[in-house]
Amino acid sequence: MSIRIATFNIENLIARFDFTGYRNQLKSDRVLKLFEIKSEADYQRLEAARIVSSTDDTRQLSALAIADTNADILCLQEVDNMEALKAFEYGYLFRMIGSGYRQKYLVEGNDSRGIDVAVLMREETRDGQPIELRDVTSHAALTYHDLGFYHPGLGERIRPDDRIFKRDCLELDLRVGGRPLTVYVVHFKSMTNGRDGTDGRTSTMPIREAEAKAVRHIIENRFGPDNASRRNFVICGDMNDYQERIDVIGDRRSGYEYVHRPDLPSALDVFSHDGFAENPMLRRGALDRWTLYHARGPEEQHLCQLDYIWLSSGLAEANPKALPEIIRNGQPFRTPFPPGQEVERYPRTGWDRPKASDHCPIAITLHLP
Repeated sequence: MSIRIATFNIENLIARFDFTGYRNQLKSDRVLKLFEIKSEADYQRLEAARIVSSTDDTRQLSALAIADTNADILCLQEVDNMEALKAFEYGYLFRMIGSGYRQKYLVEGNDSRGIDVAVLMREETRDGQPIELRDVTSHAALTYHDLGFYHPGLGERIRPDDRIFKRDCLELDLRVGGRPLTVYVVHFKSMTNGRDGTDGRTSTMPIREAEAKAVRHIIENRFGPDNASRRNFVICGDMNDYQERIDVIGDRRSGYEYVHRPDLPSALDVFSHDGFAENPMLRRGALDRWTLYHARGPEEQHLCQLDYIWLSSGLAEANPKALPEIIRNGQPFRTPFPPGQEVERYPRTGWDRPKASDHCPIAITLHLP
């Protein structure tokens, strides 16, 4: 009996318009900046038209990427609300896949933009085994004070009573063909807002480290610290951190060089430390584990893994040959691919948009002991 699990940052699956770009040029779309817009009412009409006209292509590409995961359980990040999730599942996934994800779970979390983590599940696996939900728990209300995780290194704006998770840690207790599986879905703090002369990744790492420690605490508190790593659990989501990266040197005219940089400091060391959980992506080649391309001009560009399905050590041992699949066909054409990794992009994919997402979905098939 097997189960196929996928995770995907679908990027801003929203059901509302954002008109703040009229007063904040940093939030204004580049297309609208080409035109002289004389009133806020005109801006709102044009912005709404722009979003509506571009959304269909984007969501078709997102749905194609999800369809290619062929997942029984799909963990999503950046979902606006349940209504947006239902509309996307029915209007795109159901029509494309032919059978829908009838089980849908989302709890409003802490993100100031309203983007949440969510889970879509089939009623049965591809093998015909029932997928049953026993319980769903949001941990969005946990604070630094609750777990004793507060320290000044988190940043001067962080207070002990602030919530640890910037979105949520959504816990689903499942039975798949009668066998237990617990799924934790997260979306950690983004690598932004550098301070005191440090880059954004370094300055925000203590917050992600606290989030990772909180996830581990939740798991160990439930199963016991001595037994947790032997239980059937997975930790899925966009963790906005990496333990290695591939520096991309060059440009598309002169060509690229790909340099692997392993063993980088990371908040995710909390999971890999002492064999608590395993990142099965390490079973792929060093240049073939990335899920996102980051660039700020040719002088700063790299490929890295931000999207994860961590396996408990027991589940990893039970699946020694399980190899994650990375769906990169929805990547925009601006993303450079190391040699031998080129894929056929989905129809209508653009230079940087439309695209399925900047993130690649990943999927893995697991046997549940």
